[in-house]
Amino acid sequence: MTLDELEDRLSEPPPAVITALDALDGNLMILGAAGKMGPTLARMAKRAMGKSRRVIAVSRFSDPTTRAWLELAGVETIAADLLDVDALMALPDVQNIVFMAGMKFGATGNEPLTWAMNSFLPGLVCQRFTTSRIAAFSTGNVYPLTPLHQGGSVETDAPGPIGEYAQSCLGRERIFQYFAESYDTPVSILRLNYAVELRYGVLCDIARKVWEDAPISVSMAAVNVVWQGDANAWALQSLAYASSPASIFNLAGPEQLSVRRIAEQLGKLLGKEPIFEREEAPHALLSNGQKAHRAFGYPAVGVEQVLEWTAQWIKNGGPTLGKPTKFEVRDGKF
Repeated sequence: MTLDELEDRLSEPPPAVITALDALDGNLMILGAAGKMGPTLARMAKRAMGKSRRVIAVSRFSDPTTRAWLELAGVETIAADLLDVDALMALPDVQNIVFMAGMKFGATGNEPLTWAMNSFLPGLVCQRFTTSRIAAFSTGNVYPLTPLHQGGSVETDAPGPIGEYAQSCLGRERIFQYFAESYDTPVSILRLNYAVELRYGVLCDIARKVWEDAPISVSMAAVNVVWQGDANAWALQSLAYASSPASIFNLAGPEQLSVRRIAEQLGKLLGKEPIFEREEAPHALLSNGQKAHRAFGYPAVGVEQVLEWTAQWIKNGGPTLGKPTKFEVRDGKF
């Protein structure tokens, strides 16, 4: 698979996305659009909505190639620091918002900015776009570690964030919930855990370690993953489920995957013997995605397929984003 083919797969809108967006009035704006998922989500939205409706991507765009790629796909771009209130107020009025801005890596040691991005900024956005429909990305890290036999946290479970990053993300959710009820703003909150594609994600992290003969920690014994194209599709469909009070969805794959078993499968595909360190703990960060599956459908791309693609990508020296997920972190320090 080439890079162009990968990005095309990640941004291809399934029929359910086209149907969901057709049913919504107005244009779409993505705040924090230049991260790992934002560009392909923006392109998927544009492919689904066509030429008659606007898709606007907002980011600082520190990498000009991302901005150029989006504009080539027909997505309008606006360079802005969202914490700059004047810049935020100057953004166009739109009926639909996907909120993707946030800070995770580097949060430890930079806690004030982490809280500003993850908790303060959502309040500014809610006050600016009181009448818009908002799909707001959150994280499965708002949940505590749970026993492996429990099957993952569900949306009605009590949060238990570990560390300041996760705490600030729960703060983000609470702010969106407050303004959803205060202004009757329809909101959907998306607890993602974890999106994967060939250049980054848990499977890429493990595959690279297998390929490079680096030790793989199995202390976080199990994980959930979902193909990024499916996560993009679910996020866009969730706009139709935005409500006041805010709705909450776990965006997670249906399987509870053993890290050891995944590494062994990748080892066979790569012709390598994985090296393991530490022992499996009885608790892990796991989400139950059944509610999202009922609403949006099962993932179109399964884990077996992603494993095969990932192994081939690594074998062929495909590029990676150089952003490890740190899925094995258990103390919440990112």
